[in-house]
Amino acid sequence: MALPATIYKATITLSDLDRGVYETLAATVAQHPSETEERLVARLLAYALFYEEGLSFTKGLCASDEPELWLKNGDGRVRLWVEVGLPDSERIIKASRHSEQVRLLACGRALPSWEQQHLPKLAHCANLSIITIDQPFVAAIVQRLERSLTWGLTITEGVCYLTIGNETLETALQVVG
Repeated sequence: MALPATIYKATITLSDLDRGVYETLAATVAQHPSETEERLVARLLAYALFYEEGLSFTKGLCASDEPELWLKNGDGRVRLWVEVGLPDSERIIKASRHSEQVRLLACGRALPSWEQQHLPKLAHCANLSIITIDQPFVAAIVQRLERSLTWGLTITEGVCYLTIGNETLETALQVVG
């Protein structure tokens, strides 16, 4: 018998001063039994960091041909393809051919070696934006993870401030390429 998904309900008050985006986001996210809490946190962060009206979660790990998040045009074509973690460069190159924009929130313990191996292959993808975040930041969020989340996320001058309860965590958002 397969293990069920774990459901998280998130409310994120987003104040992105760098992009001029101010929204209260509500999301119900399913954590696949094989998904780590770090990946779940990265998906939620990507949702807020790349938020545009219409951006939605996909089937994720259950559908290998879909990103973590996407935004589709009225005709069904993918306008924005969002990945998280450390995907294979071939996956990103393919996405860049089939989507107007591709964004990657790169994070994980192997980030330095991933950058050395994959960034040169991705250099020619003109419609790709990559932001990296530090693994200790993600780990600190995981330690505070609850099934019902209320986050305050402020982005200003390339720094992300995440308020959870009475604590504020911060990390620089490194734009790569």
